[in-house]
Amino acid sequence: MTKQDILRQIAEIGLVPVVRAQSADEAMKVVEAIREGGVTVLEVTMTVPGALGVMEQVSKRFGKDVLLGAGTVLDPETARACMLAGARFIVCPTLNLATIEMCRRYSVPVMPGALTPTEVLTAWTAGADVVKVFPCGALGGASYIKSLKAPLPQIEMIPTGGVSVKTAADFIKAGSMALGVGADLVDTQAIRDGNARAVTEKAREYVRLVQEARASA
Repeated sequence: MTKQDILRQIAEIGLVPVVRAQSADEAMKVVEAIREGGVTVLEVTMTVPGALGVMEQVSKRFGKDVLLGAGTVLDPETARACMLAGARFIVCPTLNLATIEMCRRYSVPVMPGALTPTEVLTAWTAGADVVKVFPCGALGGASYIKSLKAPLPQIEMIPTGGVSVKTAADFIKAGSMALGVGADLVDTQAIRDGNARAVTEKAREYVRLVQEARASA
């Protein structure tokens, strides 16, 4: 799968669920529930206990059925370890130029975090494939994406922070390539309660919201 194929799949689905869990077992159940809902893209964050092992498990169990990314990657060494564990794209909360360089070396899509227009452009100029605008909700949400896209229409953006079923459509209409969705979709409490169906249904709802927003944009 080429870098462009990976980016195309992310753009088509329009969602990047952020999997934070308390254990490998919990993470696997989250992945299964999300996949059942029609979302085949997700990122496992480095904050999950034994994150690299979880990535290896997800990669081994789901293979090409799930496009696995690594999240909360802070440095190039971690990025490389995630690639070797099966991650096919790298997401960072901040802008680290060495991490972008590492990902470019191995032709792995990288999505560094940035917030201000200067950071967004710096990330793009350094070779980011997509810029993760984080924490987007803190600066106005969808209206902030719209403001950034006006002078920077060529830069692909994925807002993270402030994305919910109530705001998803607005974010898409503002020009977002996809949405980084955390706890509003990845409900680990529901998983612990044995209610994986709630996560699956929420995933289906997000897919529908993205499709409807694009159709009406």
